[in-house]
Amino acid sequence: MLDHLIRGATVVDGTGAPARIADVGIRDGRIAVVGSVTEEARTSEDAHGLVLAPGFVDPHTHYDAQLFWDPYATPSLNHGVTTVAAGNCGFTLAPLRPEDADYTRRMMSKVEGMSLVALEEGAPWSWQSFGEYLDALEGRIAVNAGFMVGHCALRRYVMGADAVGGQPSGEQLDAMLRLFHEAMDAGAWGLSTTQSTTHSDGDGKPVASRYALPAELVALSKAVGEHEGTQIEAIVAGCLDQFSDAEIELFVEMSAAAGRPLNWNVLTIDATVPERVPRQLFASEQARKAGGRIVALTMPILTPMNMSLGTFCALNLIPGWGPVLGLPVPERIEKLRDPDVRAGMLERARSKEAGVFRRLANFGRYVIGDTYSEANRGLSGRVVRDIAEERGQDPFQCLVEICAADDLRTVLWPMPTDNDPASWALRAETWQHEDVLLGGSDAGAHLDRMCGAPYTTRFLGDCLRGRRLTTLEQAVKMLTDDPARLFGLRERGQVREGFHADLVLFDPERIGAGTATLVHDLPGDSPRLDSKALGVRAVWVNGVEAIRDDAVSGAVPGKVLRSGRDTRTVSTR
Repeated sequence: MLDHLIRGATVVDGTGAPARIADVGIRDGRIAVVGSVTEEARTSEDAHGLVLAPGFVDPHTHYDAQLFWDPYATPSLNHGVTTVAAGNCGFTLAPLRPEDADYTRRMMSKVEGMSLVALEEGAPWSWQSFGEYLDALEGRIAVNAGFMVGHCALRRYVMGADAVGGQPSGEQLDAMLRLFHEAMDAGAWGLSTTQSTTHSDGDGKPVASRYALPAELVALSKAVGEHEGTQIEAIVAGCLDQFSDAEIELFVEMSAAAGRPLNWNVLTIDATVPERVPRQLFASEQARKAGGRIVALTMPILTPMNMSLGTFCALNLIPGWGPVLGLPVPERIEKLRDPDVRAGMLERARSKEAGVFRRLANFGRYVIGDTYSEANRGLSGRVVRDIAEERGQDPFQCLVEICAADDLRTVLWPMPTDNDPASWALRAETWQHEDVLLGGSDAGAHLDRMCGAPYTTRFLGDCLRGRRLTTLEQAVKMLTDDPARLFGLRERGQVREGFHADLVLFDPERIGAGTATLVHDLPGDSPRLDSKALGVRAVWVNGVEAIRDDAVSGAVPGKVLRSGRDTRTVSTR
């Protein structure tokens, strides 16, 4: 007898094959049968007119902490994501010495935009080894989750405070490698690391892995290659705009040394910078020549971000802006009102060194969000350019005065500059590249500033009822089988007999995502942006219903996916 039968669904199986009408039966957590089913089932439902697809796989998240207070990885699970890759960008909660827990929490709060109160109150911090961290999640999560080992955690565990600013001795590098091997033996997916200039710890200093020299990174990469089903994920400064020759050389050497794929994020596609995509994908070409593989993650939607001059956000990452925006609020307002200071900030923001952050410097295109003072009554929803013209001010001056009236609490929404037909055509072309993968949501991070988790449903809605840049079958493949194959997931990513029953059932006429709204549902009443899933009828994880009509079922059928057992080695050739 089947556990559940889904009758008459339009099955889009993840392979890119044409959709077909079929029944799908689930038994013991697996897809037991696809076709015309006569076998009895304990429960069943009519899915005529609905699409049944494999559960979506998000290749870049930061759910490492959130899963402890939110086993459902919301809102990703609501939007059909059944498997998440976490532990990215060099940042993980393990391995961990007890005395380093406070440093790690403050680092995660600063670099990944997580609520410090939520980190302090929402996770048990009861582990030391990476295996103990994985065990703490086993049996209590509703999504499948795999975790990289963060280079910053490895360095901190072995080198202590010297991890920031120091180089490991021979003995310390050996200890780091032993610790890393232990983590992969326990099921870690591989290495994640960062050398990005945007990544600083809670003390404002560069995070530990930014001090690693190429020899250290290559030694760790070689260790990755000694374990089955492992990967590398890495970030450098050039990920934000265009790689330097040295960065390409480093990525190529790391992937080739491991004999494993290396993925990075995020490839920003903008028709006004036509040289960016060829330059970034040149790294992939060089890797293949050297026996490696480099995969670029790119988002198929434009993820809205809210910003503020009062709290840490992307504006702080513009070269030269951090010191000004890090001042106490009264001093910050005084500096921002200084015309010479503003002119210097704009000059830096528009310089080549600002890279992709140059897009944030067009302040006339910002939309005013929430306001808090009588002086700003009626400005919410208005474009700064229009207000500036009325006041006879330049847009940056106008924006500063609006924010100053709210003691810098004003919410700002920058309108994207790459929402033009040429940029969308370039995206559709770039998606076809063999070393480009959809993803990069950062779900679980930057919680009150952005909400990338709904990229799956937004993309499908756009393919079905919007720009229609690709077919439904190809869109589903890009969200399911493609990332599953990159990570070597065993029996996941397709609607196929014998595969794990990770499934999403949705209405093609309604699939999409609601507007991102600020909610206060984190530990300590901390805020985050959330987005409702539209048109998702149900989501199953390992054959168990986890979502029904955008509500969690309460079941926790997810698995901690461990390298080797749940992943197979993916060849770079």
